[in-house]
Amino acid sequence: MKEVRVGVIGVGSLGQHHARVYAELAGARLVGVADADEARGAVVAARHSCRATADYRALIGEVDAVSVAVPTLLHHEIAKACMEAGLHVLAEKPLAATVEQARDLAAVAARRGVTLQVGHIERFNSAFRATRGAIKAPTLIECRRWAPFTSRGADVDVVLDLMIHDLDLVLGMVGAPVRDVQASGVSMLSSATDVAQARVVFDNGCVAMFSASRVAESKTRELRIYEPGGFVVIDLAGQTAVVGRRAMGASGSHELLTEQVLGDGREPLKLELEAFLDSVRTGALPLVSGREGTAALELAGAIMAEIACHGRRESGGSAGSHHHG
Repeated sequence: MKEVRVGVIGVGSLGQHHARVYAELAGARLVGVADADEARGAVVAARHSCRATADYRALIGEVDAVSVAVPTLLHHEIAKACMEAGLHVLAEKPLAATVEQARDLAAVAARRGVTLQVGHIERFNSAFRATRGAIKAPTLIECRRWAPFTSRGADVDVVLDLMIHDLDLVLGMVGAPVRDVQASGVSMLSSATDVAQARVVFDNGCVAMFSASRVAESKTRELRIYEPGGFVVIDLAGQTAVVGRRAMGASGSHELLTEQVLGDGREPLKLELEAFLDSVRTGALPLVSGREGTAALELAGAIMAEIACHGRRESGGSAGSHHHG
């Protein structure tokens, strides 16, 4: 297996785990980490016996690929500079701060012929993987992602911070264009939306409901997927699931048979980074490419626009439901 030289740009709460996993992975060599906070960079570098730099550009020419785990507002500038220099990039979610920036990154990756993967880590959740395909044609989906408040991530809207995970999962499952978006939200502890709800209707008739909160009393990450004759309930936090099927019971009437499904417990981040390095080696399109990352951001943007409209309506303005081409 060809060794890939990797670097991690931004080693805060998330990036430090990228560094840890790369340091453990066969076929990867962690060359260095970059962080504007030199002390933090030095601590992580010492832990994994690699070099630290305050300027990410010092890694260019020394590595083949990087994880970009800096604040969202910096994703575009840094990921673009790295790809223009010929590096493969795994950008944490959301791919960028705006849809335009995300489209630009996807275009740069295509033009430079490098891998661009987006860190939508729930795709690699073991319970999600274990039940993949149990529902063939979902008609109703409910997503709840609630967390207690922390200041981390509060610089962006809860739609970009939390809900975007579920937007990505649902877009991947449904595989149909969005027809209509309705949403509302409220700001409580930050200057952005802290609680948001959205109802998304797809062209194939599937309806998905999303609820995201970062002011909840406890942590919930749950996905419920229904189709006529069956359902799946996934606890993404516990990496367990229940699959239900309609069957003809002994009494001659229908009943629901359920089975518990346990994920294999493998660390999602490890699977994500292994998949990224695979794409780097083979040139295969990653599971979550720049295009998927952009699609999730487009839907997030439509939801945020609808929440903003809703707020204006409450205060006396007027606006209609947001239609998505």
